[in-house]
Amino acid sequence: MRVVVAGSSGLIGTSLVAALRGAGHEVVRLVRRRPAAPDERGWDPPAARIDAGCLDGADAVVNLCGAGVADKRWTDARKQVLLDSRTVPTEVLAAAVVEHGVPVLVNASAIGYYGDTGDELVTEDTPSGTGFLADLCRQWEAATAPAEAAARVVKLRTGLVISPSGGLFGAIRPLFTFFLGGRLGDGRQYMPWISLDDAVSAIRFVLEHDDVRGPVNLTAPGPVTNAEFTRTVGHALHRPTPWVVPGFVLRAVLGQLAEEGVLAGQRAVPRVLDRQGFTFLHPALGAAVAAAAGR
Repeated sequence: MRVVVAGSSGLIGTSLVAALRGAGHEVVRLVRRRPAAPDERGWDPPAARIDAGCLDGADAVVNLCGAGVADKRWTDARKQVLLDSRTVPTEVLAAAVVEHGVPVLVNASAIGYYGDTGDELVTEDTPSGTGFLADLCRQWEAATAPAEAAARVVKLRTGLVISPSGGLFGAIRPLFTFFLGGRLGDGRQYMPWISLDDAVSAIRFVLEHDDVRGPVNLTAPGPVTNAEFTRTVGHALHRPTPWVVPGFVLRAVLGQLAEEGVLAGQRAVPRVLDRQGFTFLHPALGAAVAAAAGR
C-alpha cells in the first residue's frame, strides 16, 4: 500500500512508519516544516494546504496529530490548543480523502471519549461520557464525518502506551528508579493500556482488514487499576512502591487534568480487535512492562 502518515514524528507515528516500511508498504510523511527527505511532503493544516500530488494514488491516510494532553496544566488557552491541534488537521485530511478518492482514513482518538466509567466494562458500543476529555474526543471524531460517506473510517481510541522510552512508562520510570513510585489517589481507577508494539501492530491490522471501520479501542485486553499497575511496574523494576500521592495533592498541582486524566479511568477492552481475530503480543501488563524495562 501507499500510506500517507500525519503525526509521524510522535511515539506511535515513528514506530508505525518503520513497521509499515518493514512490511513492504510505501510511506509518505506529512511535515509542517520544509520537506527535507524524499518521503516527506509539506502541509499547513490551519491554512488547509497540502502539497500537490502527495495523496495521489494513496491507499490510506493515517492521522496521529495532536498536542500532548498531559504536557501542561489545562488553562483555557491550553484546552483550545488541545482541541485545535486535533480537529483542524482531521478536518483537512477528511476533506482531502474525499477530494482525492483515498479509500481509507485511520484517525487517532483516545479512550478519554468514555469519561470516567468506574468499574463498568467499556467497549466500543459504550456511549461518550462527560468532561473536557470526552468532549474533546467527540469533536475530534466528528471531524472525520466528511470522509465517512466516501471512505472507510477507523477511529482509534488509544489507551496509555507502554514503551521503553516515551509514553506512560517512559514518563514514570525515573520515579520508580529513584524509589518514588506510588499509587495515585485511592488507586481504584482503571488504566486502559497497550504496549507500543501492539498499538503499531493493531494499526497495521486495521489498515489491512477492510471490514474494520468505526471506533476501535486501541487497548490491551487486560485493563488494570492504578494500584495494580503500580505494583507491576515496581516488580519489573525491582523497586518497592510504598508511596501514595493523595488526590488533593494531584488536584492542587494539576487542576482539572488530575480529575479527568489521572484520578478518572476506564475499564476498556478491545472488543472489535478481539472479534476480528487480532493477536496481542503483550496481552498482560506484566509482560508489557517487563519488555519495556528490558527484562
